[in-house]
Amino acid sequence: MLTMDKVHDIRFRYFVKGENISQIADTLHLDWKTVQKYVDKTDFNKPAPKPASNQRFCPKLDPYKSTIDKWLEEDKQAPRKQRHTAKRVFNRLKKEFAGFNCSYRTVANYYAVKHKELFNSAKGGFLPLEHRPGEAQVDFGTADFYENGTRKTGKYLEVSFPYSNKGYLQLFYGENMECLLEGLDAIFRHIGGVPEELWFDNTKTIVTKVLRGGGRETTERFDRFQEHYRFQAVFMNPGEGHEKGYGKCEIMYSKVVDVPFLQVVAPFYFTLSTQYYLEKDFSHSNKSSLANHIGVASGVTSV
Repeated sequence: MLTMDKVHDIRFRYFVKGENISQIADTLHLDWKTVQKYVDKTDFNKPAPKPASNQRFCPKLDPYKSTIDKWLEEDKQAPRKQRHTAKRVFNRLKKEFAGFNCSYRTVANYYAVKHKELFNSAKGGFLPLEHRPGEAQVDFGTADFYENGTRKTGKYLEVSFPYSNKGYLQLFYGENMECLLEGLDAIFRHIGGVPEELWFDNTKTIVTKVLRGGGRETTERFDRFQEHYRFQAVFMNPGEGHEKGYGKCEIMYSKVVDVPFLQVVAPFYFTLSTQYYLEKDFSHSNKSSLANHIGVASGVTSV
């Protein structure tokens, strides 16, 4: 088996330098079939390691492993208190197989490995979220405010830019299609650009149906708005709001700002946007320039 450096050299010579299979084989002193194999190869992942229970483990149990595996697989559908323990597996083997002569310790060792493999493998893995300039996330949050001296509870639309930890928001009385489109339009005009990609939850304001395979049916008004501004809409998997990550944290953070005092709601966007821009300059962000904030350098289309 060739090293990855050698494989890279073969593929570099073929795909970049334009050398043919015979030339590469002669230069690197390899069989042409070997060169052809690595030129055609598309999967360079390491083979998955075999589960410990499939390796040469407890060889004396080999004639009974398939039976033990079957019992434990069936346990996944059984109530917890009715599942097999190592002791019960051992006793069933002695009862159902004449001539069974393995020790309890051997059975228990195999049981521990197989049980862990079957019942712990379902735990999900996680990948770190990475965001690029020009990507924005859209969320609604709830906020209290004073209008003409009267305290009210309303909604605010937030458009946040995870790459730079900055964002803009606009206050509304409610949360509906008119608020969403008006808020997005106002924010786009205020920043002088449109993000290439906007991430949304599966709010009924936009999504009418989640399709098999990950597609979405969206309202005609949203489709027209999206076509006008030419941004790509990305929707989270149902019930997986953590995929957005940043936006949810932004909404929670936004709740701690002082309750604003207003004369009317409409012009509040411009005042709060400036204040919000300053407040959201988190200490862990080193991308605080305005260009990075709205992604002008890459990823934002002018209005």
